[in-house]
Amino acid sequence: MLNIPHPATPLQWWKEAITQMTSPAELLRDFVNTYDVEEDADELSSPAELSLWLRERGLIDAADSAMEGDLMVATRLREGLRHVLIANHDATPYDVSGDLASALRALPMRVTLTGGTPALEPAVTGAPAGLARLAALIPAAHADGSWSRLKVCAESTCQWAFIDSSKNRSRSWCSMRVCGNRSKTRTYRARRRADDPSGHADQYGETGKEGS
Repeated sequence: MLNIPHPATPLQWWKEAITQMTSPAELLRDFVNTYDVEEDADELSSPAELSLWLRERGLIDAADSAMEGDLMVATRLREGLRHVLIANHDATPYDVSGDLASALRALPMRVTLTGGTPALEPAVTGAPAGLARLAALIPAAHADGSWSRLKVCAESTCQWAFIDSSKNRSRSWCSMRVCGNRSKTRTYRARRRADDPSGHADQYGETGKEGS
């Protein structure tokens, strides 16, 4: 959770969070990771859980509560983000479509000018406003250069979101020790099977686990 002095309105949070976070990508990463693909565990499995997650991060007021429709939008936003972050591995240009496009249409925002400073503000209230503030971090992350570093693990059974801090932005896995080794071991086994059609290549097996 961000350390912003309480009380703060959601709009104040949103403006202060942009400057306080290392990058807007951090909260987007945490949002995507509310669903653990490998464990099939969802932190946002009910409107009450979504309300709590948004409230704990100051994205909505204490009196605001999410409804079933808000949960559907949140799920589309989260999984739509997970899908497009795959493209950040090779900087492939892409247009927003599918779940992400559907979620963004449900979260309208407006441009405001306060004290001469332009900003995006939710054009909705309640839980949808909290989700809109999350969505607004997408262009903010792009503007500060962190969007292209936000990725999901290339291991299909994992898909954990992470921020690639490598100098050349070439990191593919959330963990080289776990997912990286798992992927490399699978590739190695496939190559050995191709080189030895008899099937003896895996006679002793390689698990890819440390100490095995």
